Amino acid sequence: MNTYLYTYTAHEDEQDLCRLELRSLLDIDPISDTNKLVLSTKSIDPSRSPFIHQRLTIIHTAENLDTLMYQMASIELSGATFKVKYIKESEDAPSYEEQRAIERKLGARLVGKADMRQPERVFGVAKHRGTWMFGEMKQSEAVWLHHNDKPQHYSTALSTRLARAVVNIAVPEPQHVRVIDPCCGIGTVLIEALSMEMDIVGRDINPLAARGARTNLAHFGYPNVVTLGDMKDITDHYDVAIIDMPYNLCSKLSPEEQQAMLSSARRFTDKVVIVTAEPIDTSVIQSGFRMIERCQVRKGTFVREVIVAE
Repeated sequence: MNTYLYTYTAHEDEQDLCRLELRSLLDIDPISDTNKLVLSTKSIDPSRSPFIHQRLTIIHTAENLDTLMYQMASIELSGATFKVKYIKESEDAPSYEEQRAIERKLGARLVGKADMRQPERVFGVAKHRGTWMFGEMKQSEAVWLHHNDKPQHYSTALSTRLARAVVNIAVPEPQHVRVIDPCCGIGTVLIEALSMEMDIVGRDINPLAARGARTNLAHFGYPNVVTLGDMKDITDHYDVAIIDMPYNLCSKLSPEEQQAMLSSARRFTDKVVIVTAEPIDTSVIQSGFRMIERCQVRKGTFVREVIVAE
């Protein structure tokens, strides 16, 4: 079984969200806010997460650099060009000059042509919990940033970063999982899920919102997966629902309306991830769900809560 080393970072307002996403995706719980490295046997594309920067597929580990260099003789490049990169998030990171020296020493052990600009293979070296690690590196691409450039916007819509993290929390393993966003608004969650090739559909009771979602989906080349209608009328069953609860002045829900929404969700899904700006614990429990995990996400003085319930 392969082991993977991931590097990650999160703003202090998103630390809890980052931890919840990493627990969901990697089955690990980061224990340090200073050492931004985590080990996992789970292999995911680092571009899935707005917090993960790199994934190192570990090839060799050693107690010291000399042993690591000796082990590297077994690596076969088959003529590919390469680059070795020191992972600066490593513990007790040496100076810039020392990092470059380590890269050169390890690179000299590889039989092939080094290419610092456009290498065919990128390797990484890191020190984590006293152990030196060397492996092949995959860099994250900030896909969600491209989704900010959509034709239809809404002032209280989730940010693309938050939407992507919520989707990952809801669906850590997408294979054979049916997902629904029954209050999809302008489609922010739908776009992030579809960009990760998830099986998701959207629904909204507001015709203007549904039209905006379709426009945004088409802008990025995604299919129209949006239907117009009340979530109370949903008859199909889904493995997961993602619900961003209405919270602005025009669509503020009473506790009774909140519970009605969640009771409808209980009927058509086994699991729900709720994003809310208001306390809804009572509604969640009375709807028949059991709260599993939760976290807070801040933006200035505005606080949202992400709740996972089954």
